[in-house]
Amino acid sequence: MSKKFYERLKKLEKDHAELIAFKNEKLEWESNGVFHRYRFPVLTAEHTPLFWRYDFNAESNPFLMERFGINSVLNAGAIKWNNKYLLMPRVEGVDRKSFFAIAESDNGIDHFKFWDYPAVIPETNEPDTNIYDMRLVQHEDGWIYGLFCTERRDPSAPEGDQSAAIAQCGIARTKDLIAWDRLPDLKTKSPQQRNVVLHPEFVNGKYAFYTRPQDSFIEAGKGGGIAFGCSDKIDGAEINNEVIIDPKVYHTVNESKNGQGPAPIKTQYGWLHLAHGVRNTAAGLRYTLYMFMTDLNDLTKIVYKPAGYFLAPEGAERIGDVSNVVFCNGWIADDDGKVFIYYASSDTRMHVAVSSIERLLDYVMNTPCDGLRSAASIGRLIELIDKNKEYMQRHKLPVKNINQV
Repeated sequence: MSKKFYERLKKLEKDHAELIAFKNEKLEWESNGVFHRYRFPVLTAEHTPLFWRYDFNAESNPFLMERFGINSVLNAGAIKWNNKYLLMPRVEGVDRKSFFAIAESDNGIDHFKFWDYPAVIPETNEPDTNIYDMRLVQHEDGWIYGLFCTERRDPSAPEGDQSAAIAQCGIARTKDLIAWDRLPDLKTKSPQQRNVVLHPEFVNGKYAFYTRPQDSFIEAGKGGGIAFGCSDKIDGAEINNEVIIDPKVYHTVNESKNGQGPAPIKTQYGWLHLAHGVRNTAAGLRYTLYMFMTDLNDLTKIVYKPAGYFLAPEGAERIGDVSNVVFCNGWIADDDGKVFIYYASSDTRMHVAVSSIERLLDYVMNTPCDGLRSAASIGRLIELIDKNKEYMQRHKLPVKNINQV
């Protein structure tokens, strides 16, 4: 081993150890009252183990070059397992192929460390070209399920079109998050499927799914929004009837398309849902997160849905491989009510925002719904202004920021 090789290796190891050990910082005064962001990403490409990226043999790699480059770490499923906070992100190599790996943390906000080996998801008889965006669900049947997007080239595309693809929902399950069984891909009547999530409980004895039917790989087309459907079985799951429960709506944060994020969280008032909404802008598609609640017994019935977005990309989050995007497919609700929301920014890195069941319920149940017209928004704003003026004057509170008109 040459001196330069040894010095470079030591520097790489030192920098990587410092990155893993770095303490995250809560942005105390940048909170909107619903959640707190943290200053630093929880996972990046640089968090992946050095022995994934480098050949440590000085004879076969004398310049200590990267042999397996990692481009980004994003869109992680999440689960609490053996008292550890586990993320299962999409790890994308510089070759554009994605795979899954698990990183764990003791506290859920920093010190995430990848397991030594990536997850091995078996293929079906029709091999996946790419797999990504895992949703982890601990189902009441005793299995942990992973639902993900499986992408293959569109066989009907002309030879000159090497970007046409078909997306479907892949299904795998495990008892230990190490050994995975691959089940047949979900069958629906939709030409393509994305953002499919398994409901954690049986519904009338059936496996229930949140889906997003769409006409093509990119565009939802006639696919009307987030749908719901059931299958008699999980091994060979098939949905014959998809009901749109959260439709796309003109001039909202989800006018172009929307999709379920992680599996919903059950509360005494209903099921809390986190989803992403997409609208088109002059700068391209903008992805934000929004929330809604469905009835405890009728999962197709939305009982609360605050207007607008819940979380949007801010600052450096707006910059990356696909800019102006936040995406969430994993959250963890602790027994004490704390909720860890894991979201990716701009298809590049992973972040965490922390809230609580109490705060999320307050937000979802007491934030006004979308009036769908500017006049309705103005009316809501004036109502809030008048309410605040009356309250402050009645209690003789300072009104420095309120004009006396």
